[in-house]
Amino acid sequence: MTQPLARVLIHALADHGAREVFGIPGDFALPFFRHLERCGRLPLYTLSHEPGVGFAADAAARWHGGLGVACVTYGAGALNMVNPIAGAFSEKSQVVVISGGPGVSEGHRGGHDGLLLHHQAKTLDSQLQVFREITCDQTRLDDPQRAPVEIARVLRSCREQSRPVYIEIPRDQVDVPCDPVAALPPSPVEAEAVAACADEVMARLDRAERPVLLVGVEVRRFDLEARVGDLARRLGIPVATTFMGRGLLSQEPVPSIGTYMGLAGCPEISRVVEESDALLMLGVLLSDTNFGVSGERIDLRAAMLAADRAVRVGFHAYPDIPLADLIDALLDRAPVEPSVCAAIPAPALPRDLVADDAPVHPRDIAAAVNDLFDRAGPMPIAADMGDCLFTAMDMRHTPLVAPGYYATMGFGVPAGLGICAASGRRPLVLVGDGAFQMTGWELGVCARHGWAPLVVVFNNASWEMLRTFQPDSGFNDLEVWQFARLAEALGGRGHRATTRAQLRAALDAAHADESCFQLVEVMLPRGAISDTLARFVGAIKGANRPMGTR
Repeated sequence: MTQPLARVLIHALADHGAREVFGIPGDFALPFFRHLERCGRLPLYTLSHEPGVGFAADAAARWHGGLGVACVTYGAGALNMVNPIAGAFSEKSQVVVISGGPGVSEGHRGGHDGLLLHHQAKTLDSQLQVFREITCDQTRLDDPQRAPVEIARVLRSCREQSRPVYIEIPRDQVDVPCDPVAALPPSPVEAEAVAACADEVMARLDRAERPVLLVGVEVRRFDLEARVGDLARRLGIPVATTFMGRGLLSQEPVPSIGTYMGLAGCPEISRVVEESDALLMLGVLLSDTNFGVSGERIDLRAAMLAADRAVRVGFHAYPDIPLADLIDALLDRAPVEPSVCAAIPAPALPRDLVADDAPVHPRDIAAAVNDLFDRAGPMPIAADMGDCLFTAMDMRHTPLVAPGYYATMGFGVPAGLGICAASGRRPLVLVGDGAFQMTGWELGVCARHGWAPLVVVFNNASWEMLRTFQPDSGFNDLEVWQFARLAEALGGRGHRATTRAQLRAALDAAHADESCFQLVEVMLPRGAISDTLARFVGAIKGANRPMGTR
């Protein structure tokens, strides 16, 4: 039976795996928001600014291994989300952008009676053209007869490519009758090619003396952690995650050795990965951050890489091989029973914080969090870009979302809210003072939605990661904002720590109170950076390659 086009789209989103919608209404989107609210199929969470909407939807998509949905208005709303969606594209996150748009009749007239239409940039198509650059598929639902096929195609693209897509719904089409969406079958895969590829991979692993499995973000994006964990146990080989894949397999009993970061990482982990004679990389993005700006330390000609629906085994290339199909084929060929892996101890993490009157160093934050997790159990982590993310590398292995490659600031707080909505769990949010100034105000919506994240603000009154690349600059200085005092005005509770003793007490008090969001502001001396960031900066300077956040 036909339904209004808006309802057809909402049901298609849910049928393809969406579980919630994040958004901010606007006049072009109001008709669609009305259907979202009345339909009730997907819960709607409104935030305060469109960048937060994009980051929250991205985090929810990462958590689910499925669709995250961001719904905004035309022009002033959607163009505010260009940066978050560009990040989702770079980091392969399944975000569906739903934008209200000018009505079909308005487009035919070039606006109201020939006048330019408000929110319009260069042309009425300018927004669509912008999103063509940062999404893998797009459609404008201006023909209700074609809409079901268009919706099905775009949502399949989002799932198969694990990248954002863009759907624009003209405001005068929202209530037009439309047939339901029939999901398209998966794109065809050549079974013989998958089999040949899996045979070659297994042959290389069988011949190897030092095989290693390196897992990356696609394993999470396609919801493959359980299957990859099973494969790792049955192969009995050491497992490392990439920087972007930190937190992967944290709930799987696998022989994990930690996170590989090249020159920026732990030397023991780097040695195991780089000396492997059969390095199998599953879902790994070949980026400078993942490889600690030292990609040449791994001979990709001798490695095996499965990513972007293709597999490269040395000089052999297998196109159109989805990661899930390869993993299933490898499982068919792997031993049925788990194999014993030679013990390779993971590096010890900071623990047992000395709760004295000494000033706080980033490694103290890691130790305090690890102590908290040991006492009370782990929490999922949402980290912003900056030293807060590098400090997270010294925290207990737990599910983590972060902009490890695109490196945008402002991700952490709204991503934490995305985890709240997507999981129902309480996340730990790690954010620097500079990034908090961008999107930290989204905490003000927590009371409305019943969320109580625990937020740790690294406050050194500085864009400190940028300062590491240009120490003599004054433009990286920030004012000392009283974030702990601001928490109450936003509906939460604030704690400030300037010593290690105060840090432990603040974390304990914040963790114990789930009545509202808790903000722990940790005052850090300028120049105090984590050991991981120090190695990362050293690696970049050694390679003479400028890099930073933003």
